[in-house]
Amino acid sequence: MRWLGVDMGGTATRWALVETGGKVVSRGETPGASGLAFDAAGRAALHAALAPLRAQGPVDGAYLGVTGAGFADDPDLRRLIARALGLPEEKIRVVNDMVLAWRACWPKGGGHLVASGTGSVGFTMQGETLLIGGRGTLIDDAGSGAWIALRALDALWRRIDESGKPEGAETLARTLAAAMGGSDWEATRRAVYGADRGAIGRLAQPVAQAAMAGDPLALELMRRAGEELARLARILVARAGAAPVAVIGGVLSLHPDIRAALEAGTPGITLCYPQPDAALTAARLAQEAFA
Repeated sequence: MRWLGVDMGGTATRWALVETGGKVVSRGETPGASGLAFDAAGRAALHAALAPLRAQGPVDGAYLGVTGAGFADDPDLRRLIARALGLPEEKIRVVNDMVLAWRACWPKGGGHLVASGTGSVGFTMQGETLLIGGRGTLIDDAGSGAWIALRALDALWRRIDESGKPEGAETLARTLAAAMGGSDWEATRRAVYGADRGAIGRLAQPVAQAAMAGDPLALELMRRAGEELARLARILVARAGAAPVAVIGGVLSLHPDIRAALEAGTPGITLCYPQPDAALTAARLAQEAFA
């Protein structure tokens, strides 16, 4: 028997396949997607992320943590996933990716979770299920890759509006222009309004490059991102009780000022930085559910 685990984020979808005894048969990565598959583009992205997994052969059940998925059962999303994987709906479990990440970080419970990649969120199932932030790029996701990118572009274009040039943020303007393929509004328009959230999130990398080069605006955004993640940790502890907070996600690796601001903003809170294997955790949860 074989079981499939999937960790779907906005930037990448990671998967693992295990067989009886827990041995890993294969694993890999496909493009990112989201459970916010409310239009044709969203459904196509979901299918593109999952359909390649059918080449791994038949499986006896699948467990998926999906960014943007609700916390209640979503029959429409489950149906889309079943079609993409070629599995019966009853052989699929779909949870929000934060449920999967929390289980991967705290398999025996005991802590809270702050995650920041394309999006950001605070989450716990310690004592109660509590979600802080994580409302998507259009509303919040403060401290995330997409948030960093959009705040940078907002600040740059305000400066350009005022003086005709990115006064004081020239390095940031250059790194973003190189990533977007141009420095004019048309390039920004395509990069933001013609792309998905994963692509927007990846624009945080040139912002971090500018910060590494000393650009003051980019450095300010690194600090602010850490402060926003600290806010999530403080709220989790205040509302759900004192416990260690695991902090995960690619944003932490962008620049050291992010972690420095996070730690400065969480006095009295124990932070840890695990590197959970969410896809493998999902595969093992699939085995528990369907063996």
